[in-house]
Amino acid sequence: MNISEMSIKIPLQVFFVLSQFLVLNAQTTGIPCKGLPIVIYEGKTYNTVQIGTQCWLKENLNIGIMIDSTKDQANNGIVEKYCFHNKPANCETYGGLYQWGETVQYENGATNSISPNPAFSGNVKGICPGGWHIPSEAEIQTLQTEAGNNGNVLKAVGEGTGVGAGTNTSGFSALLAGYRYTSSRFNRLGCFTRFWSSEGYGSDDAFVLDLFYDSNKVYLGGGYKGSGFSVRCIKD
Repeated sequence: MNISEMSIKIPLQVFFVLSQFLVLNAQTTGIPCKGLPIVIYEGKTYNTVQIGTQCWLKENLNIGIMIDSTKDQANNGIVEKYCFHNKPANCETYGGLYQWGETVQYENGATNSISPNPAFSGNVKGICPGGWHIPSEAEIQTLQTEAGNNGNVLKAVGEGTGVGAGTNTSGFSALLAGYRYTSSRFNRLGCFTRFWSSEGYGSDDAFVLDLFYDSNKVYLGGGYKGSGFSVRCIKD
């Protein structure tokens, strides 16, 4: 019997199990964006993931110089970031944490307390690589829809617990990276994550996406611009 004959006689049950494994593996790792599996930015390599019609970076942005959490990020021509508990290793794992003004790079005069003037129109590059931008409110809502309003679909496997355990069937691979309070303290690593959008939610807040360790929902709302949250970039 030659190899070709042997392959034809693989039991149907084995073929079915193998097929299911391959489908599950594709779901839990995500499908890279066509023709753009990785992006190299400021010396770091980011993977991409296609979710519906959107192409996202698969990891939280981690660029800039770490500053102490007691200081505000400044409009000084230098990208600055916070690392949870002021430990650089946490930025390597979870990405940087950024105030909103830094995230949008103070475009049109935007700060943590002043809305852009004129208001943003079109994509806001902010601290993203060229050809990418900070997601708009509408783009975050589209991501929520693609996930079926199921936060577990967006969370990495191993993030969350019980009804909030991540399945990562979207490949978005969100980590519960915590955040920096405006009082300079850090909180909720492993319990919560929040992603900035480019759109204001009043003069002091911006539109955000929230995920919790103990919930399978995607929460949308406002976050105080002076806090430090995670950033994901979306393709233009």
